[in-house]
Amino acid sequence: MEKTYKLPLGREELVLSTGKLALQANGSVLARLGGTEVLATAVISETVREDLGYFPLMVDYEEKLYAAGKIKGSRFIKLEGRPTDEAILSARLVDRAIRPLFPKWIKNDVQVILTVLSFDKANDPDVVGLNAAAAALSISNIPWSGPIAGIRVAKVGEEWVVNPSYEERGKSLVNIMVAGTADKTIMLEADGREASEEAAFEAIERAHKEMAPFLELFQKMQSELGQPKLTEPVAEAAGAEDGANIDYKKETANFIAGHIEETLFGGNRDTKISRKHAVSELLIQLDEHLKELQVGKDKRKDALSLAKTLVEQAVVIAILEKDKRVDGRALDEIRPLKAEPGVLARTHGSGLFQRGETQILSVVTLDSPGSEQTLDTMEEDDTKKRYMHHYNFPPFSVGETGPLRGPGRREIGHGALAEKALASMLPSKEDFPYTIRVVSEVLGSNGSSSMGSVCGSTIALLDAGVPIRKNVAGIAMGLASDNSGRYKILTDLQDLEDGPGGMDFKVAGSRDGITAIQMDTKTSGLPLAIVKETLARARSARLQILDAIEAVIKEPKELSPFAPRITSLRIDPAKIRTVIGSGGKTINEIIAATGVAIDIEDDGLVMITSENPEGAKRAVEWIENLTHEVKVGEKFNGKVTRLMDFGAFVEVVPGQEGLVHISNLSSERVERVEDVVKIGDALAVEVTEIDSLGRINLKVQGVERSSRPNSESGPRRFNDDRHSRSNGRPQRPGGFRPRR
Repeated sequence: MEKTYKLPLGREELVLSTGKLALQANGSVLARLGGTEVLATAVISETVREDLGYFPLMVDYEEKLYAAGKIKGSRFIKLEGRPTDEAILSARLVDRAIRPLFPKWIKNDVQVILTVLSFDKANDPDVVGLNAAAAALSISNIPWSGPIAGIRVAKVGEEWVVNPSYEERGKSLVNIMVAGTADKTIMLEADGREASEEAAFEAIERAHKEMAPFLELFQKMQSELGQPKLTEPVAEAAGAEDGANIDYKKETANFIAGHIEETLFGGNRDTKISRKHAVSELLIQLDEHLKELQVGKDKRKDALSLAKTLVEQAVVIAILEKDKRVDGRALDEIRPLKAEPGVLARTHGSGLFQRGETQILSVVTLDSPGSEQTLDTMEEDDTKKRYMHHYNFPPFSVGETGPLRGPGRREIGHGALAEKALASMLPSKEDFPYTIRVVSEVLGSNGSSSMGSVCGSTIALLDAGVPIRKNVAGIAMGLASDNSGRYKILTDLQDLEDGPGGMDFKVAGSRDGITAIQMDTKTSGLPLAIVKETLARARSARLQILDAIEAVIKEPKELSPFAPRITSLRIDPAKIRTVIGSGGKTINEIIAATGVAIDIEDDGLVMITSENPEGAKRAVEWIENLTHEVKVGEKFNGKVTRLMDFGAFVEVVPGQEGLVHISNLSSERVERVEDVVKIGDALAVEVTEIDSLGRINLKVQGVERSSRPNSESGPRRFNDDRHSRSNGRPQRPGGFRPRR
């Protein structure tokens, strides 16, 4: 049965429809906001995957270019292929919001697919898709303890805007996406322009207030359309295997309780590897103990899974009851910090950042404006991206082996977070026209390598001489909590502390405010009091890290000698055709002769990139001459290019000629032009007039200008290519990159 529900979202109305599309899915909802439509489907498999140690949830976000009326830009491939980075980030956003609410006993594959069917270029599909997914899961038979809602708010000027437009988000002090319930936060994603902790928290509070009608609507849909939820299968009765009379769960709990103190806190437990080995040894001893009790293989397997949970609980209990962390730190203490700029010999800029065992090497490359990335996505229209951050996470960084493949979703997400943290601190293109790429190589990982990448990027950018406005650092905050409501917030999260009842709350920013937030949790949601306290503690930690960075590098160095030099100048946009030349002839001649790369913006900004200063200087002079606005009274040493009966044409600057009338060639009377000059002669001339058609009249320097009108030699008619250009811009050549 088709049914439709409506409620306001910002300036638009969110319309949820079900019972019409994708009817074989366990849950299906079509959501429309303005002209943006997203189909959310939720499906659970019938097969249980018993051997998995994790919940097999898949969230896919499908951008269809037809939704925006676009065809893929590639000349050879028109079919949508690998998801764009933007689609992957949207999928991760939804995944992080819904994952904590699935029960731990589910081992069936669950897949949520969000398909963007229509896009109006005003309403972002991610917020539409998140709410559609929440509605689809709510009415499905899939076990899920929702509903939740997702709201985006931004502060533009002094006004809070719900569901802001792309333009408003670009101007906002803080732009934040919040998922959760009326009083608990499950997921945060934010960018800011040095927003204060108070402003960030106010945005989160505002989003929660806006959630109430959504939660009521989803509950109404669940009561009217919802299917009975699947329940946990009843465990099979114990068989007649050896040890059937042994209460192996009790034995496991007793064994862990008797050994956990020594495992977590005894001996040398200073490193992640030492703690990992200690826990592994404990599990081996438990297995041997259960074998001695003749407990069967299947039960021992269950016991090992239970033991891992008991170890995680022991870590939480030690924190809650004794303020005791596995590495001995105080709850608000950061691990030892190390910052080092210029660690690589030949790169444009590099920085090594280490916090405890997390070690990041960030490397900067500077290139011409033409190296900008073109985004060929559903949401973007030929948008250029001049700052990119890429993040690599090789298996050796956690002491493991594995195949080296391209970046996965996690790597793309971490790279995008670090990029967001620094984007608002970059100099303008006018001040620093380079394309900037930062690559963060994770050399060691034990707690928030993404925030380590923010710190490493700051060091590397300063080392490269990039004049960032302010230095940026980031920190990951954790949480220990239990079902009774007890909690302790942890500064600088690491390995065993990221378990059930925890959170990964990452905050990046300068000394003056927040530039990025990303939070997800392994709880059913964080009360607002925890969110507020975490933001305050994160600021204190961020300032400590900035102190450590600025102790070794505080200001940008001189631009790396290995980086290309970019010289910028502005020309009259009407002169762009002159620089390009017919079919690109002129600009390609400049490029070939000087060895530079040239980028021209439509507003007349010309950027010349070269590793050779002399080549750049020649190119600048060439372009300045081409676009020079000749004025009356200027003097030039020109070259005679053409001879006519009535005078000689002289090139005063490249591409610009003027006429020296025969009467102005000499103080004496001249019978024939050829008697005085010939083609190729150098001639010192002075501009006497620029007529209404822009034609330049000259005289030889030192000659008194003739008072005889030009009409004495007849009308001035000649084939002057300078005045016969077409109104249409000529074909752009391949050797340069005009910018839009």
